Amino acid sequence: MALEHAILVSLLEQPGSGYELARRFERSIGRFWTATHQQIYHVLKRMETDGWVTAVEIGQGGRPDKRSWSVAAPGRDVLTAWLRAPVQPEAVRHELAVKIRGAAFDDAGGRAALITEVERYRATHEDTLDRYLTGERRDFPDAGTLDTGQRLQHVVLRGGIAYERMVLDWLDDVLATLRGLDR
Repeated sequence: MALEHAILVSLLEQPGSGYELARRFERSIGRFWTATHQQIYHVLKRMETDGWVTAVEIGQGGRPDKRSWSVAAPGRDVLTAWLRAPVQPEAVRHELAVKIRGAAFDDAGGRAALITEVERYRATHEDTLDRYLTGERRDFPDAGTLDTGQRLQHVVLRGGIAYERMVLDWLDDVLATLRGLDR
């Protein structure tokens, strides 16, 4: 997937300024595709040149005008073609997993350092899960009243929640295993 596809999906969900789009990436799309503000603005300009998106100037009374972006017909065509193309499973690259396997060749001091690293790593995933759950409560308080777009957004979020729970379960297993090695 390219950043362009994530931007097209977001703009089809709701047109907006580059700043608003970047905020959406931080709040929801960033759960599965990250981009900096600079990357988003750079790609928007390229997509405008390619005719995939259009922008209208909006006055802000005393502040600089902002540009509100929306998807143009060629952008919708590009997205439709991408949506219909097959998806290949992603290759998993997991540095921590390699370090855990490498712990067999390190002494107890190295394993103790690895335990500290796994605990830190676990805390970041616990924070992510907490953010996802908070977002779910905020954005989807009544799952029975969701429209099609919201239902699809919610199923993606539920996948992120399930993934974080799986990682936390695995990390708990890793910690129990590492702590049991030197007994």
